[in-house]
This record gives sequence, structure tokens and C-alpha cells, in this order.
Amino acid sequence: MKQRFLAVSSLLLCITCSVEANAQQTPAIHIGVKAGTNFTKTSTESSDLTGKYGLGYQAGIMTRVDFNRLYLQGEAIFNKRKTSYDVKDGTSPKLKWNSIDVPIVIGYKIVNSKDFNVRAFAGGVYSYGFNDNISTSNALREGFKKFDKSNIGITGGVGVDYKNFTVDLRYETGLTSISKEFKSKPHSFSLGIGYFLF
Repeated sequence: MKQRFLAVSSLLLCITCSVEANAQQTPAIHIGVKAGTNFTKTSTESSDLTGKYGLGYQAGIMTRVDFNRLYLQGEAIFNKRKTSYDVKDGTSPKLKWNSIDVPIVIGYKIVNSKDFNVRAFAGGVYSYGFNDNISTSNALREGFKKFDKSNIGITGGVGVDYKNFTVDLRYETGLTSISKEFKSKPHSFSLGIGYFLF
């Protein structure tokens, strides 16, 4: 896990250096708030389990540094995540957990005007999970007993800005497992709506 963390950190450092090297104007810094929904499931190597997407929600703060068409964005987001499983015995246990996610992405404005932007972006994300709870299945409860609170992942997506409003559609996948027994990695889609205060 340390090696993966160092790899993602090195990638983000290189991206940051690239942004600075290609800056065409004095960077503009923006701070805002955002909220939205997430659709999360966890993959597993167990043939007895099939993960299903569940609906959750998110809210947090964001900071963007603009370098003309390029930008760097960091966020601190609270996520309420829910997922469920189809089990061969006919049960459908549910897994719920909260997480604080810190994504850092680099983006490019495909359409770049004063009041309207269309963007694409990608980067890394660190997630810290807590308050995990699984229902119904004792076997699954034991499998997630050692819930790995720290998770490193990658994320990417597209977005639109109109004046101070911003909308992002993104996909995120974990590189590390939240359950070592089931080799279970989280995957999620999220739709976020934000507003830059300045």
C-alpha cells in the first residue's frame, strides 16, 4: 500500500510541476462548496458474491487553481456510501460506510470562455472510511471485520461551469481493498453540483 501511495503521490507531483511549467498567466484561485449523489458498489473475487450499486450522498468543499485552460482542483468531501450484494443463498446483505475523500485532479478546459467551460479531468484520491456497518450476513460481517479504513484510488470525469456554478460527473475506482478477505475494492459514479464563492 505504501508503494501505491508513493506512486500516486509522485504522479500528482509530476502533474503539478507540469501545470506550473505550462502556466500561461497568473493563476486564479477559487474556493467553493459542493454536494451531490454517489452510486457505489464493491467488486469481489468471491464467486458467491455479486456487488450491486447503491445510492448515497456527498458534500464538501473544493479549491481550484486556474492556469488558463489547465487547472488543478483539490477537494475534501464527506461521502455516505451504500452498496449491497447478491449471495447464492438468496440473501441480499447491505454494506454502509462513511468516508472522507480527498481527490486531487488536473483538468483541461475543452471549451474555455469567461462564463462557460466544458472540462475533462483525472487524478488520484485518498479515502478514509469509518462507521462501517453490514446487515444480515454473519459471514460477510466477519469478512469485513477488518475493514481497511484507508484506500487509494484514481478518478476521472467531465464537467461544466456556468459563471460560479459547476457540475461534475466522475468515476472513481479503488486501487486497494476495503476487505482483504474478499479482495473487495470500491467503485463509484458521482454527480456533484458546486458553487464557487469567489
